[in-house]
Amino acid sequence: MSYVPRLRAKYTAEVAPKLLKEFGYTSTMQVPRITKINLNQGLGSAVGDKKIVENAVAEMSIIAGQKAVPTTSRKDISNFKLRKGMPIGARVTLRGDRMYEFLDRLIAVSLPRTRDFRGVRPSGFDGRGNFTFGVKEQIIFPEIDIDKVTRIQGMDITIVTTANSDEEAKSLLAAFGLPFAAKN
Repeated sequence: MSYVPRLRAKYTAEVAPKLLKEFGYTSTMQVPRITKINLNQGLGSAVGDKKIVENAVAEMSIIAGQKAVPTTSRKDISNFKLRKGMPIGARVTLRGDRMYEFLDRLIAVSLPRTRDFRGVRPSGFDGRGNFTFGVKEQIIFPEIDIDKVTRIQGMDITIVTTANSDEEAKSLLAAFGLPFAAKN
């Protein structure tokens, strides 16, 4: 018996049948699913210090369980002392089992560790079924050793789904257990 991530098993056993009934799909292939999760850190302060990008790539690789890559600027912006090709961020894309493992750790461990956490805002949907939200501190992830962190950085997390509408995507993510904040 090979290993199957907990959330992938939950999707086939509970989430897909629930969404099939809720939205009245005629085929199981119409049921929305998560295709990938993107983690992105923009490091504007890295213009003066290249070590910041190296640290961010290392931390992101630890968080994701997969090598992160530095992102570079596309054009010169003199006001920000930015040259084309300078490293200004870090990103990583997760798919398959690693994606489900990361989502599981995010929902079960990391988000509850956030200070004053009341749920993620449901305003992060883009109209096509993708959901983006920000995390203010990378130290909410238990993989990061707080003593070795030189500076607190935030990151954007984008969950890309095959859903056709925000309503379908929100139902999918809520069924996985992503805690949405109540609208105020």
